[in-house]
Amino acid sequence: MSKLDADEKEILEAFESGKLKPVKNRSREWARHRKVAEATFTKDSRINIRISSNDLRALQKRALAEGMPYQLPRVDSSPAMSRSTSAPDV
Repeated sequence: MSKLDADEKEILEAFESGKLKPVKNRSREWARHRKVAEATFTKDSRINIRISSNDLRALQKRALAEGMPYQLPRVDSSPAMSRSTSAPDV
């Protein structure tokens, strides 16, 4: 048996001692938990950040090592993206 943390031990002890009771409507509870789980992993927001190319390469290497996908930077030709990002003249 693998090592359990304190919470897992508490759940296991409750199960083994018969303290846990089945839910009344199992299929409804199963559907509710499935809906919550799906909502947890729904990607419904987008962010844009600027980072150095060295940091990006480090993130890409780490994602590759962990088997996670990453998105490469996209070239955007919108006017907002074509403005200079250098410091303003003072």
